[in-house]
Amino acid sequence: MTEIDLRGLVPAPVTPFTPDGAVDHEALASYGRWLAGFDGVKGLVCLGHAGEGTFLTQDEQVAVIRTLVEAVGGKTPIIAGITGEGTAVAAAEARRAVDAGAAAGLLYPSHGWLRFGFQKGAPQDRYRVVHEESGLPLILFQYPDVTKASYDLETQLEIAAQPGVFATKNGVRNMRRWDTEIPVLRAEHPELQILTCHDEYLLHTMFDVDGALVGYGGLAPEPLIELIEAGKARDYAAARALHDRLLPVTKAVYHRGSHMEGTVALKLGLKARGILPSAAVRSPLIDLTPAAEQEIHLALKSAELV
Repeated sequence: MTEIDLRGLVPAPVTPFTPDGAVDHEALASYGRWLAGFDGVKGLVCLGHAGEGTFLTQDEQVAVIRTLVEAVGGKTPIIAGITGEGTAVAAAEARRAVDAGAAAGLLYPSHGWLRFGFQKGAPQDRYRVVHEESGLPLILFQYPDVTKASYDLETQLEIAAQPGVFATKNGVRNMRRWDTEIPVLRAEHPELQILTCHDEYLLHTMFDVDGALVGYGGLAPEPLIELIEAGKARDYAAARALHDRLLPVTKAVYHRGSHMEGTVALKLGLKARGILPSAAVRSPLIDLTPAAEQEIHLALKSAELV
């Protein structure tokens, strides 16, 4: 089993773009070094939803991984989102990630499953093939309950038992399932690192996990590191205070019309914090209004992040 330790904050950084739409590698490297510089940051996950990974070409995906690997200089493992639709396509993507220096992969479900569902045993096969053909250690990605790509408990347990699977990123967003399934995963696979990705439900989920793999961590690593520690210490009062401090930011970034708008909002927040020079996004994402930008700035100010 892999020795990668993600028991802490694992930000999913955005991908900066220049105003003309190219990947801004200078800004990306600086951003990666900033995140990796925090004690408590255990890894960086690129090319996911927050990183607009599916909007990049194959060459751009590889270049993003390499830039982050070089930027952190081995200090922090770089984990690549593996999003290819077909299993063979995903395996090829994983091999490219290995060649670029990725330490692990976050394997997404085949996106056709979001609408049509999956055949019994197909997710297990996807994880097996991608790991066997690439050697990449993998994180099990549990999608929201409202999608048809959310794995039932039996499927999660079987994937977790497979070689190469060392952690799970759980974003089921159904607290009834969370409260019943997480204890079973913990009991059946005590070595499995359990990471919440509930950016908007961090307080409820923080007391059951080893860490958090969240896009939110790319914007506000400082209070989220404290929140994880409060959860591990079972200090509800401290966790609640951090949650309440962050709530205006949570609302400004994630309580929007679409969760994908959160990526745009994250970039606006990073620009407001002086971390990124631009909040440019790629289509099909579109810019938010000046009023939204002001709202995000005021929320960050209230949380003492600017």
